[in-house]
This record gives sequence, C-alpha cells and structure tokens, in this order.
Amino acid sequence: MTPRWARPGPAALGVRGAALVLAAAGLAHTLWRGVHDPGHALAFGALVTIGELARWGALQGEREPAPLGAAGALAYALLGRSGGEPTSQGVLQVVAVLAAAQLVASVPQLARGDGPGADQVARRLLTVTFAAVCFQPLYNAGLCERWFGDGPYYAAFLLLLLGLTALCDAVLAALLLRARTLPRGSRAAPAPYGPFLRDELRALTGIGSAVCATGAVMALGVAAAGLWALPVLCVPLLLTQLSFRRFAAVRTTYRQTIASLARSTEIAGYTPHGHARRVAGLCTAVGREMGLTGPELTVLEYAALMHDIGQLSLVDPVPDGATALLPAAEQRRIALLGGAVVRQTGVDARVAVVVERQADPYREQPLSARIVRAVNAYDDLCGEGLSGPLGALEQLRLGTGHDYQPQVVESLARVLARGGLTPVPLG
Repeated sequence: MTPRWARPGPAALGVRGAALVLAAAGLAHTLWRGVHDPGHALAFGALVTIGELARWGALQGEREPAPLGAAGALAYALLGRSGGEPTSQGVLQVVAVLAAAQLVASVPQLARGDGPGADQVARRLLTVTFAAVCFQPLYNAGLCERWFGDGPYYAAFLLLLLGLTALCDAVLAALLLRARTLPRGSRAAPAPYGPFLRDELRALTGIGSAVCATGAVMALGVAAAGLWALPVLCVPLLLTQLSFRRFAAVRTTYRQTIASLARSTEIAGYTPHGHARRVAGLCTAVGREMGLTGPELTVLEYAALMHDIGQLSLVDPVPDGATALLPAAEQRRIALLGGAVVRQTGVDARVAVVVERQADPYREQPLSARIVRAVNAYDDLCGEGLSGPLGALEQLRLGTGHDYQPQVVESLARVLARGGLTPVPLG
C-alpha cells in the first residue's frame, strides 16, 4: 500500500495530466496525418523500447535508470537530417513515437513488476517535448541553417539547447520529489523547493550530462551517416548499461545487509519493532528539509538504521530500547560501542562517525549526528505511550539548550506536520 505521505499531490497530478494530454495529442495527430519518415520513427522507437527494457531496475532510486532510452528519445527530438537528407518529423510525431515506445516497453515491465513510475514517464515525455519544441520548428523552417550553418555555431546552439533541456528536467524532477513530501489534503506548508532543486542540479554533472551528450552525438551521427550510425553508437552504451546491472545488484545487497544489521537489535529484543526504519525515514526527511545532498542523505540513512547497534553489547537491555532516557555518559558509551561495530562491518567510515557522535552535545556534533539524535529521541519518547507526538516534540524543544539543535527540532516539527504528527515510514 502506498503510504499516505507519498500520494501524488496537485503538482505531480498536474505534471502527469500535462504528459497525458501531450501523449494523446501526439498519437491522435500522428494517426490522423500519418507517419513521416516511418523508417526513422521505427528505428528510434525500437531504440527507446530496447533502452527501457534494459533499464537497471535494481536501483529504484536512480535519477535515470534507462539512459539508452533517454538518449534515443532526445536524439529523435534533435534529428534534423539523416544521411545528409532532411527529415520531416514534427514535435507531435516525436511525442507519439516516445509514447508508443513507452507503452510497448511497459507490457513486459509490468509483468515483471519493475516498470517505471508514472512520474518518471511523465517527466521523460515533458523533457523530450521541450527539446523537440525548441529544435524542430526552427530546423524545419530552415532557420537553423540560416542562423548557424553547419559549423561551430550549430554545435554551440545544440549545447545551449541541451543545457536548457537538462535544466527543464531538473526543475521537473525537483517538483515531483517535493510533491511526494506532502500528503494529499494536508494544510501544512510543503517542503522547501530549493534543496530538491540544488540536489538535482548537482546531479547534472553525472548521468544527466552523459545522457544529453549521447543524445546529441546520436543525432549528429545519424545526420552524417544515416541510421547505420545508431547501432555503432548504441551497442557500447547498451553493453555498459547491462554491465551496470551487476553493480546495481551489489549495491542493493549492500543496502540489504545494512538493513539486516539494523534489525538485529529488534530480533534480540533490545529495540521495539520498526524503530530503526522509522528513525531512518524521519532522518532522511529532516535531512532533505535542511538541504543535505544525495550522498549526505545516504550516509544519514545508513547511520540512522544502525544507530542502536551498540545496544547489542549490553548485558541488560534498556527498557523499550529508549536510550534517550539514559544518563548522558551511558548514551555516549553505547554510541561509541555502536561506532566500533559499524567500523568492523566495512560500512563507510562516515557512517561510523555519525553513530559515534550521536550522543555528544549538539554543538560538538556534525549535522547528521544532530539529526539522528533528535529523531531517535522523538521516537523513543513516543514509544509505549510515554509522551505522544506533541509531548515528545515539547520535550525536544525543552532540551534545545544543550542536547538538541533548535533548527533540527523545528525541521522535524515541520516534517511531522506534513505527515500528520506520526512517524514517517521508510520509503
């Protein structure tokens, strides 16, 4: 079941609706007017379909799990010539080919249960439409040749267009991520848009720029050599994409190992069921609220999952695993023991530092440790009816002089307000 806090909000529904209208208009227009250059439409449609079928589904959180499909769609949007001869596909035909390829690829994906989400499909369609709208009318009207020719100015125009397309994709991705933080019907203020956009813009130097560059190279290659350039350019990328799935499997196993280690305290009876997952989910939301980047959020999530692992060294379990109620010296001892255990597991050393420092006074802690300490205390105080959500937040505010950073507590309060003052499940 989809958690209440993850249901699509008005912004996500608007993006999906716009993509649906575009897809319907493109398919209807193409069916009514016929397909121009059917060989090219078939070739690029097959390329997008193969790219979607070869997506690395093991990394569900990746920004671009199907780079070959994204590059092929972008190349078709920027295609003006093929083998030196002009092509005649328009914006709506580009939209129709992409929509048809997504529909064909979705059948086996849905059968396997690992198809792309609606937000991802809508974002892809809108981004490619943006590129096609910026390029196709100018090229088909002959303005590109008149203004830029075939030399360096044309290449500079494509680079500018690719930059604008990447920026459009980042804006849409940040908007959709932000929409997931606010439950439908909630009157609370949504999460700040800035941290989401900054994170997406930072990611443009990675897979985003590679996809844009590959799409442009494909379009230029087909313009010079015809459709024979597609297999020459795509086979190496496809092999790389398939090889990456092995890395994806290793990374997934790594995450599962950390989750299993986190559950060891629950299985041994030291912490309540689901405590580590609740703390990790809330920590990730608070970290995003405070502007942490993607890698920093990953370290924070791992540290939150393993923050109680030091309790395994205790002879007598803490009642309900509530370390926030222990004396400060005992909290520090458990934290240091937990950090030592984390270092032995081979997990990133930054995770061990957060676990070790979670019980220090907040002025001496890194930001991730401050978040883990505050969120862990909140969940401990809520457990077994000790205080309840509002009472737990009030106790955290009373401790902001020494134990908890005020900005972290207020960010936690805003996250909880959006979720109805209930612990946020780990997505």
